Amino acid sequence: MNLKPIKTRKIYEQIVDQVGHLVAEGQLKPGDRLPSERELVERFQVSRASIREAISALEMMGLIEVRSGEGTYIRQVNIESVVTPLAWMLFIETDSDLELYEARKILEVQAAGLAAERAGEDEIKDLFDTLETMRKDLKNHRLGEEADHQFHYAIARATHNKILIRLMNTLSDTMQKTLKTSRSRLYEHGETPKKLYDEHCKIYKAIKNHEIENAQKFMLDHLLGVEKQLARYLSMDID
Repeated sequence: MNLKPIKTRKIYEQIVDQVGHLVAEGQLKPGDRLPSERELVERFQVSRASIREAISALEMMGLIEVRSGEGTYIRQVNIESVVTPLAWMLFIETDSDLELYEARKILEVQAAGLAAERAGEDEIKDLFDTLETMRKDLKNHRLGEEADHQFHYAIARATHNKILIRLMNTLSDTMQKTLKTSRSRLYEHGETPKKLYDEHCKIYKAIKNHEIENAQKFMLDHLLGVEKQLARYLSMDID
């Protein structure tokens, strides 16, 4: 039986969840006006402070628009209002580190295939330039985290899929923030930087030569290896 500890959730997070579900279910539509602050306090039976926190969070997520002197309205749903709450959710879900890598495998393996199919000369040059930065970082014994980030983002751009680009950027940015310590340890470990550089070179060559299956295979191999090492470091931190 897979039971997990009960988490104590802040009141404003529960309010955000309820409003988000109403939007997802179509009960609240773009242009609809939310009840006033006083009405929300009465309906939710919470303090004004909790309502204001929830309103701030919903505004940050792009789900609502606060118009001075007019009220609070549901915004038109677009890619921004999908990706932004995803980033916010990933930020507050502190136990989702390895789940992030599962999501990356799903997205990035397919992205590598699309990049191999669609990449033009400019995108291939961008990938080469990031590899050169990695090579110089390796030669000068510097951490290559930023070049790594730019390499994967360049692959996303090479897919020519705007939604995929935004999703990949959100996941990558979130991983940089939540796994900063573990990733640093990954790069500092012995031969790992050279191994990662070689793996990136394989991915690059497959994309450059438009080898779709190889690009996918090399990306999957790369992510599986990194995931395995990060899992080991995370378990060490827990122990």
